Amino acid sequence: MSSAPAAEGPLVVGVDSSTQSTKVLVVDAATGRVVAGGQAPHTVTSGSRRESDPEQWFSALGDALRQCGTYAREAAAVSVAGQQHGLVTLDERGRPVRPALLWNDVRSAPQARRLVEELGGAKAWADRVGSVPGPSFTVTKWAWLAEHEPASARATAAVRLPHDYLTQRLTGSGTTDRGDVSGTGWWASATESYDEDILGLVGLDPGALPRVALPGEVVGTVRGGDELPFSQGTLVAPGTGDNAAAALGLGLRPGTPVLSLGTSGTVYAASEHRSTDPTGTVAGFADARGAWLPLACTLNCTLAVDRVAALLSLERDAVQSGGSVTLLPYLDGERTPDLPHASGLLQGLRHDTTAGQILQAAYDGAVHALLGALDAVLDADADRSQPLLLIGGGARGTAWQQTVRRLSGRPVQIPDARELVALGAAAQAAGLLTGEDPAAVARRWNTARGQVFDAVDRDEAALSRIADVLRDAAPLLDGDATA
Repeated sequence: MSSAPAAEGPLVVGVDSSTQSTKVLVVDAATGRVVAGGQAPHTVTSGSRRESDPEQWFSALGDALRQCGTYAREAAAVSVAGQQHGLVTLDERGRPVRPALLWNDVRSAPQARRLVEELGGAKAWADRVGSVPGPSFTVTKWAWLAEHEPASARATAAVRLPHDYLTQRLTGSGTTDRGDVSGTGWWASATESYDEDILGLVGLDPGALPRVALPGEVVGTVRGGDELPFSQGTLVAPGTGDNAAAALGLGLRPGTPVLSLGTSGTVYAASEHRSTDPTGTVAGFADARGAWLPLACTLNCTLAVDRVAALLSLERDAVQSGGSVTLLPYLDGERTPDLPHASGLLQGLRHDTTAGQILQAAYDGAVHALLGALDAVLDADADRSQPLLLIGGGARGTAWQQTVRRLSGRPVQIPDARELVALGAAAQAAGLLTGEDPAAVARRWNTARGQVFDAVDRDEAALSRIADVLRDAAPLLDGDATA
């Protein structure tokens, strides 16, 4: 990536360690101007096993930072945002016991269902931890590991989330933050502490878990050495999960809805109220500031739709309107709705159905699942006429934009800023230097600025058709292919 002229204020580094790659931005804390950036890829296994080597994340971080030239070494503070839910198991020397189980590895679906029952049902989980755990949640992945790889579980001295692992590599100490730890299933949002009953249920020693840092806390400084191009003593912020970081990057205020189109799709909004949804649709996550970030997530979003386009030999925006075909693009199982063993389903083919109509149906199926959770995410008094902030890699795609507008019936705003997770991490790092709320830093940087598209009439016919197919096909979609 290219670099820019000298900065007005101190420099900070924001890191986005996502499923597919690590992205780094060096940002001027005074203005929010990106001074330099870099990116390096990760390797992820395919199929039902979605795993990555955590040491590759650290290597990718170094590669991305070195692309920034001398700017990274000049930075005064750094923050790491990372993909949520992943299970990182470390031995007594701090080395990975095995590859990390990622958020979109759904092998722990049986353990998730068992754990819900063993604690007293979905409402008990929602009241206690704010969420009903599905196979994405870390607690279910640990239960799967203990059952299927007991030797790995016994060799584990420390359990970390992906962002925790990288922060520990920087500072040498084990910390996490309330935003990311709220997605584990073993942190009780009601008490903001680890839940020893749940840990006992899955046989995990609380001593293996990181300390939960406070918002705005300096969790350490970058250790000396030549592994990364930081200056020794650079301040390290708590970091957080990717969605909480994007909320910081947008300077999000309560009630403003966000739809993120990436490998997964998410809808969320900042809230002053702790969410406890017993249906499991909404995860009652904490944010990185001391408030809450109720969120709904789907597993199948841009990658699934791109796969459909590839199968049809079409460019990703080569959609056509019309027809009556419905496509539920649940290529990797699904989280919302809760169908971990589902596969893709195509219904309504006719002689005159075109490839472009099938591709449009894939977009519709992906967006339908997200919009179905939007009202549940928003507080009851939220202004439904407020623009929906559309972010993530898919937000730049014409077909994604048009589909969200048509199925939501809401105005849609596309922020100009592209790397909101890394920008949110940078805002958190800047807050260490200025004492500001990171969201206020982002608002000062005007990160949410962007084009606003007017609302269009909602396509009720398409929404109804998809809902009918989903209802009628539920028994088929819920079948366990491994049974």
